[in-house]
Amino acid sequence: EVQLVESGGGLVQPGGSLRLSCAASGFAFSDYSMSWVRQAPGKGLELVASVMSAGLYKTYEDSVAGRFTISRDNAKNTLYLQMNSLKPEDTAVYYCTKGGLTGIRGQGTQVTVSS
Repeated sequence: EVQLVESGGGLVQPGGSLRLSCAASGFAFSDYSMSWVRQAPGKGLELVASVMSAGLYKTYEDSVAGRFTISRDNAKNTLYLQMNSLKPEDTAVYYCTKGGLTGIRGQGTQVTVSS
């Protein structure tokens, strides 16, 4: 059974940083590209960042490029999202997914950016 468990969310002031983690199990993690998606209040899912299986090729949504960094540790079956220079519009529930925007995802972790 595929399991994805996100952690690391919380309340942070504008300009602050957070590091999200996603522990994966139940599949060959190193064989799959992985993504982070988010859902802001009242909005649909948005693809934030993706990383290919070996971790060398990464893509970012325009609004987070240069502020967020996606990475993975295949030895630990873990996906990360380092978020810097956070803005109020980054407030959302963040999910890691196997399979892109519509793939299997975990329960999510809430990120709130507010002063």
